Amino acid sequence: MNDSMKYDRPIRIADGIYWVGFYEQTTNFHCNPYLIIEGDKAVLIDGGSRPDFAVVMMKILQTGIDPKQISALVYHHPDPDLCGSMSNMIDICENQDLRILSETSNNIFITYYIEREKHHLLESIDKCGYSYTFNGRTLQFFKTPYCHSAGSFVTYDLKTKTLFSSDLFGSISKEWDLFIRLDDECISCIDFDNCVKRRLYCPLSDIVDFHKKIMPSEKALGHAMDVISHIDIDIIAPQHGSVFADKKDINVLIKNLSSLTQVGIDSLY
Repeated sequence: MNDSMKYDRPIRIADGIYWVGFYEQTTNFHCNPYLIIEGDKAVLIDGGSRPDFAVVMMKILQTGIDPKQISALVYHHPDPDLCGSMSNMIDICENQDLRILSETSNNIFITYYIEREKHHLLESIDKCGYSYTFNGRTLQFFKTPYCHSAGSFVTYDLKTKTLFSSDLFGSISKEWDLFIRLDDECISCIDFDNCVKRRLYCPLSDIVDFHKKIMPSEKALGHAMDVISHIDIDIIAPQHGSVFADKKDINVLIKNLSSLTQVGIDSLY
């Protein structure tokens, strides 16, 4: 089975959580929308770009969910790779109670994705107490400002201890798989460009390079890692790159990104 066939259906990453993304063979810049299902309701995380809408919606339907059962759309920042399909999503959901959840400063830009008469669907995470509960399942929201936009935040599913981390922990992967496990040598490595096992590919190198280019500063990234380090996480599900489902790997990632230097503007000095 080739890679594109492996990823032509939704993939379960935790109890009630499905990856419904698009396998990008050309650029390896994978965008990862996630669907969280609890009973007869669902929440869509970072729904994806407009060109990917048909693929994402097909996978949502393959989970057995009718779009009318989607009660909320969560967008971690206003970039088009997350928000481009928003208008399509709203139309196909046909749900009068649908809520679009993001941070206040994100919503200023998100309004440009949808018709004016639908702006009332937008709700700021601070107005809902930084949490959203559907069918007894609670999502918590934690602000990670300037990682990489002013209104950036992450979403935490209490039931499975899954962190939907947006661009944090993401990468533009030279070799992509939805799930990654770090080898013991990777965990103790301090030079990601010179593998002691002489492997041709290092996922940590891609993650580090991505954060240096996408995040604005060491201070912003360090603050986000401090916030995240206080959350009990079993799974990290980023909007780009791969899913991590091993606590040891997650701790290594947080440690490395907490101390990362030459991030964004700091690389100029």
